[in-house]
Amino acid sequence: MSRTAHPSIGPDSAPTRSCVPAIPDGVEALVFDFDGTLADTIDSHEQALRAALQPYGLDLDHDWYSRHVGLSIHDLLTTLPGGQLLPHDEIIRHSRTHLLATVHMITPIACVVSLLRAARRAGLPCAVASGASRLLVHPGIEALGLMDEFAAVVAREDVMHGKPAPDLFAEAARHLDVAPDRCLAVDDAPDGVTSARAAGMQVITMIDGHLATDEDGAVAAARFATSAGTPQHRQDRRTPPDDGTRPSHQGA
Repeated sequence: MSRTAHPSIGPDSAPTRSCVPAIPDGVEALVFDFDGTLADTIDSHEQALRAALQPYGLDLDHDWYSRHVGLSIHDLLTTLPGGQLLPHDEIIRHSRTHLLATVHMITPIACVVSLLRAARRAGLPCAVASGASRLLVHPGIEALGLMDEFAAVVAREDVMHGKPAPDLFAEAARHLDVAPDRCLAVDDAPDGVTSARAAGMQVITMIDGHLATDEDGAVAAARFATSAGTPQHRQDRRTPPDDGTRPSHQGA
């Protein structure tokens, strides 16, 4: 669908004003990740997976989880040292049950919602492209009162490959009927940024609770540098820090 290019749009006139960048010229639609981007689900997702693993003698290490942010829960369990032979379906069921029971407690990330509101005021269509299951994404969006803001919601079941493949963002652009290079993606995780770029979109990323344009990828590359980690067993448990930075196990 051909649309007239919109002028740059300023940030919302809210307390979050300083953290919301202008929408670049020529952008015709926005596509948002959900977990860790629209919604502050950091603690709930980490704790749900930790609780689901504990009956099997594994304790989810906070630092390891932070380094693997953005993977679906299936990929997390495959990557997790000691997790490959665990009953993945049962762990996922346990984790989802916990998350659905607490979905009413999630809170929006103010900067991102301000950006969403600015885009909608300007008449730009918006979509969600989440690596999580629709069983969690739809209730989450409803809990935030944002369902009416989105023309499309694409979840993990809707595509062949999750992030970092481009499928989710490409499918969202298809639903919006906007060329990917006319879309602005918003994501907090390295795999999400990679996915959006592979789909041909411009990207805004979350850094320390603020939105930052990242045209050359240098900021995200430095911020999202990863290394291998090891989960702790039950006898070596530790209390996770209270200030987790951006872990969200998508595809939960």
